[in-house]
Amino acid sequence: MPTASERILRDDIRFLGTILGDTIREQEGQATYDLIEKIRQLSVRFHHKADAEAGRSLDKILKGLTPDKAVSVIRAFTYFSHLANIAEDQFSLRALASEDPATAEGSLRRTFRRLKEEKIPAKKIQATLQQAWISPVLTAHPTEVQRKSILDAKRAISELLQRYRSGQSTQDQSDVEAMIRARVAQLWQTRLIRISKLSVDDEIENAVSYYQSTFLHEVPRLYERIEREAKIGVITPIFRMGNWIGGDRDGNPNVVQSTLERTVARHSEVVLRHYLVQIHELGGELSVCESLAGCSPELRELAERSGDTNPHRQDEPYRQALIGIYARLAATLQSLTGTEAMRHAVEPADPYARSEEFLHDLLVIRESLLTHHGAAMTRSRLLPLIRAAEVFGFHMATTDLRQNSAVHEHVVAEMLRGAEIESGYEHLEENSKIELLLILLKDARSLRSRHVTYTEDAESELAIFEAAFAINQRFGSEAIRHAIISHTESVSDLLEVLLIQKECGLMAGTLDRDGFASLIVVPLFETIEDLRYAAPIMEAFYSLPGITDLVRRSGGEQDIMLGYSDSNKDGGFFTSNWELYKSSIELAELFKKTPGITLRLFHGRGGTVGRGGGPSYQAILAQPAGSVNGQLRLTEQGEIIANKYANPQIGARNLETLVSAVLEATLLSAKQKVPQEFLDTAAQLSILSMQAYRALVYETEGFEDYFFESTPISEIAQLNIGSRPASRKASRSIADLRAIPWGFSWGQSRVNLPGWYGFGSAIEAFIKTAPKTHTALLKRMFQEWPFFSTLIANMEMVITKANLSVAQRYADLVQDRRLAKAVLGRIEGEWDKTLKALEKITGEKARLSSNPMLAELIANRSPYLDPLNHLQIELIRRWRSGQQDERTQIGIHLSINGIAAALRNTG
Repeated sequence: MPTASERILRDDIRFLGTILGDTIREQEGQATYDLIEKIRQLSVRFHHKADAEAGRSLDKILKGLTPDKAVSVIRAFTYFSHLANIAEDQFSLRALASEDPATAEGSLRRTFRRLKEEKIPAKKIQATLQQAWISPVLTAHPTEVQRKSILDAKRAISELLQRYRSGQSTQDQSDVEAMIRARVAQLWQTRLIRISKLSVDDEIENAVSYYQSTFLHEVPRLYERIEREAKIGVITPIFRMGNWIGGDRDGNPNVVQSTLERTVARHSEVVLRHYLVQIHELGGELSVCESLAGCSPELRELAERSGDTNPHRQDEPYRQALIGIYARLAATLQSLTGTEAMRHAVEPADPYARSEEFLHDLLVIRESLLTHHGAAMTRSRLLPLIRAAEVFGFHMATTDLRQNSAVHEHVVAEMLRGAEIESGYEHLEENSKIELLLILLKDARSLRSRHVTYTEDAESELAIFEAAFAINQRFGSEAIRHAIISHTESVSDLLEVLLIQKECGLMAGTLDRDGFASLIVVPLFETIEDLRYAAPIMEAFYSLPGITDLVRRSGGEQDIMLGYSDSNKDGGFFTSNWELYKSSIELAELFKKTPGITLRLFHGRGGTVGRGGGPSYQAILAQPAGSVNGQLRLTEQGEIIANKYANPQIGARNLETLVSAVLEATLLSAKQKVPQEFLDTAAQLSILSMQAYRALVYETEGFEDYFFESTPISEIAQLNIGSRPASRKASRSIADLRAIPWGFSWGQSRVNLPGWYGFGSAIEAFIKTAPKTHTALLKRMFQEWPFFSTLIANMEMVITKANLSVAQRYADLVQDRRLAKAVLGRIEGEWDKTLKALEKITGEKARLSSNPMLAELIANRSPYLDPLNHLQIELIRRWRSGQQDERTQIGIHLSINGIAAALRNTG
């Protein structure tokens, strides 16, 4: 029996679907509407009943579609998916609110209730909150297929749908319905895809829009909720937003010095304009007369410095002070970004040198109000503004630098050749490299010479670090804080980045003489082999003379990034997760023995389960005990950013969930000891799973051809959805292909291979050696171990979204029919093994039995998702056979957009 909320969800989907249908009739005609409905009905029969006749009828209709008609049909199913997403988001908000009717802060309240039940001392909770560091990092990758225009229209429809459901009268609902119809008509007449390649500047604008809609408003409110639930007074800022766009150079030649400077300036402009609006609004609210309420001497001094001589405000010191603050902020905006504020009561004054000065002035206002019976006036706007200033400063988000270790090595080698110190640095043994780098880090002299000409690549990389130095001088030390090293394989990879910092002014002093590094050197361990060597590399790094003291002097923080994407592509789903888990344990143990340095694991998660995706709450709780400790950085990528943060209310819930999960993982999971037999079993399963995975992906002759021909990978590479190339090199090698389009392509073709392949074979082989004992052990692991139960839950979701009937039709695109049959047969065989394994472990024949609502949501999408796959297959077939007209290409690209929207976690 569906709940009231579930009935509303179905009504909302039907309501929005009806409006879309009416729009299609009006815009495209009844015949097009009837065609779309016929395709939908045949797709349902093919999906649910494996109806061969329906499949043949569907093929006949699709083959007969003109490119123009195919585009219209694809647009219809794509827009329905977008509208269904809106209805589901509203359902999620209702479900969250209904969990605890007394408050809207469901997850936080539950967390603090659990902490109380477990008798966690208030002092321990307070200590955790005071040192916590939680940082979602927005990244741009070639999976975000939605245009900002579409996102804005969807946000408006979402708000209108909420108003429609809360309408007080029939007339109210009628008025709102008319507005929804107008927005849906706008959507129908708006291009779904870009006609030009996405630039880094476009990605920057897309990212900052989430700050404007969600983060700048919801993060300060979250602090208020935390303090209310914790009942421990004011906490220090625990959120620090992160950003990769404009600083991530790994494989992206479009990111250069000027790009980095623009991204930091644009982030600064957005946050400063937010402050200006809030100060202006606050000035309207604080019409407090000194003669009636008084004020503090500090506030009076602030008012007198404002330069406001308007006689009407001479008895209104708060307004005068705020006018002065506004003038200084306006000057700061002009100084840092070169842009102008919209309004001026007085001319822009001296700019603030640091955000702490702005924060100080806000605190003066707050203190004066608190001591003059004005506490009530601080809560609605002033306190959130103070929180925003603490969290966002003048930079809004910390922009990370990222580059491949090979590039850093090349830069160091050039400097050494130019200084005539070492002509063959790249060819030195690792120990010789370390010895030389340590000597250079202890030498205050520069390696660089104005008389030496360096290559363009080396100059470009050095320019990035020099720009980082200048940016931190202007915007504050948190503007750029991390230098991430992709493909870290050795200790010298870390030392090379320290040396580059020294050469560019980012490292003061020397390694042995009070040295201080401005940027945290962050290794990124990506492949299975890299993850296995992560702890040994870090142990060797910290055993070097002077390194531990240097890190302590530089803030005592060590971020280490763990890559989910490449490790999955390298070793498969289970092995990737297991090696990440093991590496986290080993690193946590290592840093327990390194006092004065805080370990912060940075999880490079994507949207797909194969890239570490899935529910964040469960993922964080599944981390090994002792590996979180209040510290968390994680990437938010692709479609996931829009799904989590486009709607401010949903964004607030997701931020709250991160806090709850970090607190529980820190304070509760430490009590949970994992039995050794669980760990030993996981190690065995990892070996077996990786063998099965690599046997298919890397050891099957012709597999690359199967992949490139049975998925839309080639067409995805042509789509204007990211500034980064889809492959590191111009080859068809799986090893060279980026993990993101690898997973994206398997999702489009409905195989979802990176999210499950190899697990079934591993379980089958493990159970075979001791059927009863091992089956019982696996069930215990599922019931008692968060790591294993979360992995199973994610795999179930992936498999439920997959459709091997549709995948078989993609396999028909492969020219070598023998190859297609062989590889698809392997995939189908592993699929059957995986389904049997899940049934044995969970005891449930139907997938997602523990989450029936999610199962129903996915099932309800099939009638609108499957047609997009069928249309995509037909258009790809035409395109590859030589029918390469513009409308056919547009149709393919639209289908990619629609399938991504329907699947949601594709990035």
